[in-house]
Amino acid sequence: MTVPNTPFVSANWREGTFANKVVFCTGGSGTICSGQVRALVYLGANACIVGRNRTKVEEVAADISTVRPGSIVLGIGDVDVRNPDRVNAAVEECAKRLGGIDFVIAGAAGNFLANVSELSLNAFKAVIDIDLIGSWITIKATLPHLLRSAEKYKNDGKSVPNGTGGRIIFVSSTNYHSARVAQAHVCAAKAGVNALSNVLSLEYGPRGITSNIIAPGPIDETEGLRRLSSPELREEAIRSVPLQRLGLIKDIADATVFLFGDTGNFVNGACIDVDGGTWRVKGGAQSGGRPYPASVLPSETPSRKSSSRL
Repeated sequence: MTVPNTPFVSANWREGTFANKVVFCTGGSGTICSGQVRALVYLGANACIVGRNRTKVEEVAADISTVRPGSIVLGIGDVDVRNPDRVNAAVEECAKRLGGIDFVIAGAAGNFLANVSELSLNAFKAVIDIDLIGSWITIKATLPHLLRSAEKYKNDGKSVPNGTGGRIIFVSSTNYHSARVAQAHVCAAKAGVNALSNVLSLEYGPRGITSNIIAPGPIDETEGLRRLSSPELREEAIRSVPLQRLGLIKDIADATVFLFGDTGNFVNGACIDVDGGTWRVKGGAQSGGRPYPASVLPSETPSRKSSSRL
């Protein structure tokens, strides 16, 4: 039975897809990661989200738990992903209370705008520590549980009667494609995160674990998009997307369900850009002095008509 239409996950997925599965998520109180977890819980999973702000994490966990009667969603606060002791303790509490860990979303991240000339060593290191080192600490803490899950839910892709297990998603950024002004710290951190995922896919693929990346683009109703306070800036952001709309948290959730579900059985070491093609605009943003998307749309000017007949 497919799920009814919801604002946070596609109706294409089936109810109970992730029944009896457990997801552990860092950065789980953020808009994107909480959306990912919300979709998984709705489709049958139980979850544990962790973060530094105890009150916020507990409130978000309680809200997520309302999407499916009987679900269990733990919110563990005071967890800084840079602190291995706190992460290990949260992982063990999750496994003890929920019975194991089948899926991991490494989503804790830090970001701010700063040119290299303005970027201090401490500021640069803070983002590296949160995004990259925090992802490393999270994976090291959860790997024993993921290995047990991968063994328990071993499958050949032909038949998965008990579902899937032993899967990792890193939430990265399309910054890995090219440099971005005022984002040296983020570009460096996310490049490292992507490399970490790729190595995991090689080292642990033979043991049944898959490791993949989701790279969100401009997603509406997130902190980054809320900074576009004026209608003009918002419209400019939309024009920069080939699909001519902002992404939805639902778009990220659907990619997550795809990778964790039976649909992702043979996807390993991949990066899915959920950005509507935005990062590609850099190569074709201007043509004949016309900004994107006008540069690729038909023009009514005589010169345009004559050139189109050549």
